[in-house]
Amino acid sequence: MSAEKDQQLNPDLKIRHISMISIAGVIGAGLFVGSGAVINATGPGAILSYAFAGFLVVLVMRMLGEMAAAKPTSGSFSTYASEAIGPWAGFTIGWLYWFFWVVVIAIEAIAGAAIIQYWIPGMPVWLMSLILTLLLTMTNLFSVKSFGEFEYWFSLIKVVSIALFLILGLSVIFGWFPSVETPGTANLLGEGGFMPSGFGAVLLGITVVIFSFMGTEIVAIAAGESDHPTKAVRIATNSVIWRILVFYIGSIAIVVTLLPWNSANILVSPFVAVLDYIGIPAAAQIMNFVVLTAVLSCLNSALYANSRMLFGMAKKGDAPKAFLKLSKKGVPVRAILFSTVFSYIAVIFSYTSPDKIFLFLINSSGAVALLVYLVIAFSQLRMRRKIERENPDALQIKMWLYPYLTYFSILCIVGIYVAMLIIDSLRVQALLTLLVAGVTVASYFIFARKKDTAKNVKKGIIQATSRTLHK
Repeated sequence: MSAEKDQQLNPDLKIRHISMISIAGVIGAGLFVGSGAVINATGPGAILSYAFAGFLVVLVMRMLGEMAAAKPTSGSFSTYASEAIGPWAGFTIGWLYWFFWVVVIAIEAIAGAAIIQYWIPGMPVWLMSLILTLLLTMTNLFSVKSFGEFEYWFSLIKVVSIALFLILGLSVIFGWFPSVETPGTANLLGEGGFMPSGFGAVLLGITVVIFSFMGTEIVAIAAGESDHPTKAVRIATNSVIWRILVFYIGSIAIVVTLLPWNSANILVSPFVAVLDYIGIPAAAQIMNFVVLTAVLSCLNSALYANSRMLFGMAKKGDAPKAFLKLSKKGVPVRAILFSTVFSYIAVIFSYTSPDKIFLFLINSSGAVALLVYLVIAFSQLRMRRKIERENPDALQIKMWLYPYLTYFSILCIVGIYVAMLIIDSLRVQALLTLLVAGVTVASYFIFARKKDTAKNVKKGIIQATSRTLHK
């Protein structure tokens, strides 16, 4: 068996795994909990904030889908960035993406532990964080199929929960729920209008909402381990529109229609507030279970995405070759363990230095999503021309209105980043992410220079030995 074959991941993810992961990939704690703050700040106009951010993510996913269908790989956009923009871009975005998910693993583990503490008050949060991370690490270590199965069921719970929420909400809105009075348009238009804080608040909402969609790109990474990669990417890309339309925009529309946008209950938990309004018993208990599922799903996906990105970078030489080591079931064991160890360190910092080191980690990874989207857009812009020249038949998924919508996406992403630099509450995140990105770019050129020096020394030794033997 060749070394190259030894470094191939097993294509054990089935279409049903990819389909469910793609359907529920956008459903996270950001929707169940974080949407309350956006609604409270924006009013019913939050629907527009989610709609525009969702539209931008749809465009980015279409671009990524075009590249992933033509060249499926676990390195995903890091590999595409290296080919289309340059090795420095692939190195930078790959490590930034890895760093982002390391921090997310820590955040989600802490969040999951806090939710479980609701049922088991005496359980220390740090201990439960450790247990959750260990359990899902073992799931990822066992096989990619076990990751797919866990994610499939996590996703199914989220999808069913949102579907039931939408059915209940629509039943009240259309007067089909006899015990609850229909509010009509009173909450949508009567509490200061549809945009009570003005259009500026809607634009501000976009800068916050856009990060709720991070994770949709994981399906392109997972396609590299699918038994039908092109079909998997096509399913994920084609479904992203209705996923965002139904799950995010539909849910937010129901919340702001049924309840006053300035309700204190919405700020705490919009979904619990709606269920309480309808009269569903144990609403808080139900939503805690659903949010826990969303958190564990994100933790599971983060471990997966992290390890595959690290594996993909190792194949390109952007990470140590040691991370290419696979288990008998084709799992990059060292890549998973390395990422997990750093997440444990981040969890420790959340207790020893929550207001300094851990806060720095959160803020410095906060705007990575925008840099990832920007790199995907620039990569697609260049790779499309290359693919059209070399293998046009590979373009089984095409970006709409190329290159105009690609340019539009780039302008929007840059605009959101500039807005973050202007807005006081987001400026620190934007600046710290730029700082970390700058350090990563600099480390690439230092790393590249050392590698070139080593190659030249090796080449010189070989040439000198050759001359000596010739004499």
